[in-house]
Amino acid sequence: MPEITAAGFAPFEAEEGQKLVLAIEGAGIDISHRCGGNARCTTCRVKFLDGEEPAMGQLEHDCLEEDGVLGQFRLSCQIRVDRPMHVEVLMRASEQGWEPGPTPEP
Repeated sequence: MPEITAAGFAPFEAEEGQKLVLAIEGAGIDISHRCGGNARCTTCRVKFLDGEEPAMGQLEHDCLEEDGVLGQFRLSCQIRVDRPMHVEVLMRASEQGWEPGPTPEP
């Protein structure tokens, strides 16, 4: 199982193929996901701190491009864990004063 390191938190392991947002949330980090994992709200944003980023799918690309933020961060609801990852969670629900949102489909 690949190891995920989220800046400021203890490293954890994630199932290969699991959505990154679910792995982060499963590790006890209150990452936002207001649209339920549909690549619409951009609240599940993460920044890769080192290593190669996974390929970006068309849905994620189109959402980030439409919002004018392409290249600034990635959407963890659209990333499947396929390698060790070192990320920074950019929007935590507790810091925004809201609930994370509907749980994304696996």
